[in-house]
Amino acid sequence: MQLHEKKRHKVIINITSLIDVLFLLLIFFMISSTFVEQPGMKLELPESKSAITEKIKDLVLQINADGTMTLNDETISLENLADMFKQILPKLEEKSLVLKADKTVPHGTVVKVMDMAKLGGLEKLIIATQVEKVNN
Repeated sequence: MQLHEKKRHKVIINITSLIDVLFLLLIFFMISSTFVEQPGMKLELPESKSAITEKIKDLVLQINADGTMTLNDETISLENLADMFKQILPKLEEKSLVLKADKTVPHGTVVKVMDMAKLGGLEKLIIATQVEKVNN
């Protein structure tokens, strides 16, 4: 009597389609996720009554329709503007200027102010605008 040995078949699992699905899920989550940079810690700093802060956060220059200028609520003339920029520059956290000019101010005046700001050492110029109201 002859005994037949049964051949053992190796079980092979085809994982090609599984890898494809995993890659698609990975790509989906990479695209749909958002990464928000937030500071690592929230700090509550101690308070002091004797501390003097001289840092100016925002430097705002307003040019009115009649040509008068105010730099951080202080009236100033065009001739003194460059000197004021040089005086205030070391006290600024960000070397930026927010320029609010009336739409009727001559273009040449605005360009002069922009040039003085650049020559005064300011690195960033923000031109303030107003959102236009749409009539329905």
